[in-house]
Amino acid sequence: MVVMAHHLINAPHRLFSLGTFVELLGAAKSTISEDLGFMRQAFDRFSLGKVETLAGAAGGVRYLPYHQRERIRTLVEDVCRRLRDPSRLLPGGFLYTADLISTPYVAAQFGEAFATFFEDSRPDVVLTMEVKGIPLALMTARAFDVPLVTIRRGAHPTDGPAVSVNYVSGSSRMVQAMTLPLRAIRQGARVLFIDDFLRGGGTARGVYDLMREFRAEVVGIGVLIETPLPREKMIDRYVSLIQFQGVNEQGEVLITPSRAILESAATR
Repeated sequence: MVVMAHHLINAPHRLFSLGTFVELLGAAKSTISEDLGFMRQAFDRFSLGKVETLAGAAGGVRYLPYHQRERIRTLVEDVCRRLRDPSRLLPGGFLYTADLISTPYVAAQFGEAFATFFEDSRPDVVLTMEVKGIPLALMTARAFDVPLVTIRRGAHPTDGPAVSVNYVSGSSRMVQAMTLPLRAIRQGARVLFIDDFLRGGGTARGVYDLMREFRAEVVGIGVLIETPLPREKMIDRYVSLIQFQGVNEQGEVLITPSRAILESAATR
């Protein structure tokens, strides 16, 4: 059971035939099926994700890293507590988050949280903007077992032919550029965009424009932290995990789980 769990957890969404484990472990198919049943119960009981069995000739078993919303809320509340440290404040009203985002365990937990919220989106690729969103997007891509594609702010010779679009930053109102190689995304792909921070939504709006050039569909947008201002974002639909309201007169960092986290936990 440990060997099977190791294979499943390290390859989320990947379908393993029962014959794979029969050959690997030298056990009867009935024994493998029975052990998978026990494993499924354990995963459900301790909220470790889902072990799903598919019947038929092309069936098998796979692991889906979807978590109960209460577990996600516990994760987000713990991160909010750590982000309330006043030493994390940066000029311009930003928070220092790189150490958390770049910690593999934390990034993996956030990736699985995004996979839970977007479990019905069935993305073909996870997209992000360089640089700080890469760990979050990579772990989300791992949770879906799909490729990660990174948008650059400028062309690189090793990328080959590329498409560039200009977009207006929602916060600074400055015109910036984003570039993606032609080979990065196929026509008709379903794209999930993951980023670390959203203020006005200009970058996310630019992603919609860029994907239009590739004739790809944006099936979801997830961000780690958003700000309540400006109220009118340049995009309508997205999921954030944390809301950062700034600093009060006492110098306290005002940061809480987002409305999506609070509402989803309340309904489960």
